[in-house]
Amino acid sequence: MSILIAILGSIVGLVILVVLLLEAQYWQRPTNTLELNSGKWELAVYEPQRYVLVGQLELHNVTRRLEVMAPNVRAEVKLLSSGSLEGIKIKTRMTPRFKNAEVREDGYWEGHVVKSGARDPIEAIIEIEGEDLSGLKVAWIQLNYVAYGSQGWIPRIRHVIVPLKFPSVEESKRWRPATHADVLPIKTHLLTHLDDPVSVVKRYVMPHAQPGDIVTIGESPIAIMQGRFQHPSEVKPGWLATRLCYMFLPTSSLASACGLQTLINLEGSVRVLGAFIVGSIAKIFGRKGVFYQLAGEQARLIDDVTGTIPPYDQFIVLGPDNPQAIVDRIQQETGLSAAIVDVNDLKAVKILAASSDLSMALLKQALITNPAGNANEQTPVVLIRPTDAFSERSAVGLQSVNQP
Repeated sequence: MSILIAILGSIVGLVILVVLLLEAQYWQRPTNTLELNSGKWELAVYEPQRYVLVGQLELHNVTRRLEVMAPNVRAEVKLLSSGSLEGIKIKTRMTPRFKNAEVREDGYWEGHVVKSGARDPIEAIIEIEGEDLSGLKVAWIQLNYVAYGSQGWIPRIRHVIVPLKFPSVEESKRWRPATHADVLPIKTHLLTHLDDPVSVVKRYVMPHAQPGDIVTIGESPIAIMQGRFQHPSEVKPGWLATRLCYMFLPTSSLASACGLQTLINLEGSVRVLGAFIVGSIAKIFGRKGVFYQLAGEQARLIDDVTGTIPPYDQFIVLGPDNPQAIVDRIQQETGLSAAIVDVNDLKAVKILAASSDLSMALLKQALITNPAGNANEQTPVVLIRPTDAFSERSAVGLQSVNQP
């Protein structure tokens, strides 16, 4: 009997060992991660009754040693407009451009195997037709695809936002008085990952600028231009996020499981939990804001759903990456001093980065009334013109840039 028990024990032990080995090798295996990037887009046709958007995309298999299949790739388009969409028709077409791909006239997508590490090109064509397209503002393109491999059938989505309306420079002419300065909110097209901050300043700000002016850009538009936004459907809240989110004020962007999980993905669960524990203890002794000091800069900067203008009101927008490098580029290439700021209607002004020659007091006084607004003004850039002693700065940089 004892021998039988020993044999059964050995068998059970062996089974447990095999299961543990299988589990260990499973977690060490690369996942079947297939990425479809946002690509580069252009308005190939921009006529009164017909727009054609063309995107150059890539399917990228980021795993090692594993092939991943893409059995389905398609595009859906939502149009944002100042008027009705009645009578407007949309046609979409996803065309494979990888080696030996068959381009079918019926638009059918044939299942494709993406080799390990490969980047296989795809061309997306969106045709928009109608009697009057002048009211269209934005095309929100949802690229739906499936990653199929060792982890099964995994639907994925990539969001691309392309502007369709571009305001003229003349639309921004209303200067407003502020403390020690005049401010000019500057209207732009809806900024997307296709834009560059310096190019935006050159296009919309420089026609109004003069030596000594300061350009400020909101932190969310900068993050959007860097592609730092994601749809909540792409975020999978874990145990910590689903429990801890209830501990934040309802108005906080960390009060949703997806918003908090985004912070955890950036900073790690240990740091976020540790910051929460220490912050809670500090509150008992009357110190507020300790969590945000310890949890990392992004804890204050993440904007959850509804935090920005459409269609970004459907996304979680992170704070910008390396904002100081951006203001340095703006000053170097335009001659304008610059700052990246986070301003709201509660008279809170946070300066994330600024040129070294700027007065923080001047910036806060000029922006305290939030001239850019937090609604649908679509004026993410504000030009500040100092009016007194604050304006005694060198204008050599701008003069040299403006010289032919």
